[in-house]
Amino acid sequence: MAWIDDLLGRTLVLVAHPDDECIAFGALLQRIQEPLVVFATNGSPADPYFWQKYGSREAYADLRRQEALKSMQAAGVKEVLFLADMPGGKTLVDQELFRNLRAAYELLADIVARRMTTAMLTMAYEGGHPDHDSCSLLAAQLAHLASLPCWEAPLYHRDAEGSGVFQDFIGPDNGVFDVSPTEAELERKREMCLAYSSQGDFLQRFDVAREIVRPQIKYDYTRPPHEGKTNYEVWQWSMTATDVSAAFTDFLHSASKHGVR
Repeated sequence: MAWIDDLLGRTLVLVAHPDDECIAFGALLQRIQEPLVVFATNGSPADPYFWQKYGSREAYADLRRQEALKSMQAAGVKEVLFLADMPGGKTLVDQELFRNLRAAYELLADIVARRMTTAMLTMAYEGGHPDHDSCSLLAAQLAHLASLPCWEAPLYHRDAEGSGVFQDFIGPDNGVFDVSPTEAELERKREMCLAYSSQGDFLQRFDVAREIVRPQIKYDYTRPPHEGKTNYEVWQWSMTATDVSAAFTDFLHSASKHGVR
């Protein structure tokens, strides 16, 4: 099938945080011949709620980095990059990617060009997490710039009643492919998830056997992903969907001046 040819070569897998990759692409990663997994943030938010038991934000970020490397080893992935560790990546922290799109874009554009990437794989624009949505936007822009196929997977969002929805796209499911992991792939995927002990039981909310992808659809990033409340608004984080889409609009306007779109 054509979609296998698109995704199983030199694919750049762009995710926001350590652990996104194991749920969204844990089985598919094992099939890609030359995957490069890029983590766009340091995985450590400003709120002490997330890191206080580890002593500092820096200690928590380092722990999540080590967990990611362990997960990637379980999947057989040899190439891993953390944008926050690269020159110019200091601002790329958890929950704040939408405020630092230009820095992330410049780093990613250089990676795509140098590595001769043949496809991109990222997360859907669904209002689950502002960093996930930012990765969707960045991947769309990079794929357009380099004329690459771009694919996406869902993680979580809220429906019209405010209930959590896991691993399903918003809207029509046309063009969706079920990865259908083998038993061996599932076993390695479980091992990947177990690497993230810092996340407690959060990953248990996902169905390890469910993994779907589709060609990235054309989104209007200048608007929130849906009319209801986003997941991060329900969680009462500091940003709103309007804040995020306004930042996306500013980035797109800036990018258009440089001939990106």
